Amino acid sequence: MLTLRLARGSRPLVQVRRLLVAAASAGTGFLLLFILACAVARPEGQLPRLLWCLVPLALTVQFAVAVARTDPATRPREGLSAVGLGPVRLTVVAAVSTAIACTLGSALALLLFLHLRGDLSGLPFDGAAAAALRADQPFPVAAGLTLLAVVPLAAAGGAALVPHTRTTRPPQESLPWGVAAFAGGLAVLASAGGGTAGGLPGWVLVAAGLALAGPALTHGCGALVQLVRPGAVRLLAGRALQEEAGRIGRPLGVLCAVASGALVSLTGGPLTLLPLGPLTPVAAALVGACAAATLLTAAVESYQEREATRAALLELGTPARVLRSAALLRSGALAALCVPVVWGVAELTRLALTR
Repeated sequence: MLTLRLARGSRPLVQVRRLLVAAASAGTGFLLLFILACAVARPEGQLPRLLWCLVPLALTVQFAVAVARTDPATRPREGLSAVGLGPVRLTVVAAVSTAIACTLGSALALLLFLHLRGDLSGLPFDGAAAAALRADQPFPVAAGLTLLAVVPLAAAGGAALVPHTRTTRPPQESLPWGVAAFAGGLAVLASAGGGTAGGLPGWVLVAAGLALAGPALTHGCGALVQLVRPGAVRLLAGRALQEEAGRIGRPLGVLCAVASGALVSLTGGPLTLLPLGPLTPVAAALVGACAAATLLTAAVESYQEREATRAALLELGTPARVLRSAALLRSGALAALCVPVVWGVAELTRLALTR
């Protein structure tokens, strides 16, 4: 009940983020149900497609956890422990609210899937989707419910395990591990030739390497912004990038990995990404949207953390246009960082696949 009351009392922007989590959960749930229906009709060759569903599943969970971290109702504040809302209770609230949003999305996915198959009422759209969803085969509802429970459970577990406190670990510590994972991913892709089965572990290692190297790249980007006699705007932008490198670097690395994979596929590379049949465009759009939304959510969290600093600068007489210019410079610097990284990763991946 406490979780529902906190959810009802949240601001509209917070409710929109929760609805986006529900939408992402619905898309992932629909993909899982589609693969299950295909496996019932034709069991052979469906395991690689089911494993590829782990990609949108992982990004959906990442997005749900990022939204849980920015939820004002679950952030620790002074005085809440006195009324029984300590860190442990707030963690439970975050996990439950995340599970509710994802469960809502999963339920919508099940209703839409059964409706398109004609299991609830007549066939919509003149039965155009019935053949793709294998409406001529019986659908195992129990197995479908089990698959749909994966997203809420994983998201709730992630929201409970990821703390709200910011990390103080130097971002350069994870750079060697990122380089090693990235090189290992290229080696796996080269040996697998971009096939459906071998492409998944290789691309997962590439994405993990970029996620681990993302904080160091963001920190270095902030250092470059401050080079050669910086002014107030460049100092504010560069220091903010360096301070928030641990928070926005990892989702930035994941987004670069997704963009690189899309670039390889769109330019005719031999990499097979998301081989999900007629739902491949839907899965690709879901993956890209979740990666971009996670980065934007991390940026919102960084904005919330800088509220006290921003208020102090305004009280000291700093013009508001200086703060806006610093924010625009940060965004431009990150965009300038992503473009060569995406292009370089795509070229290295294409080179590995053609060896």
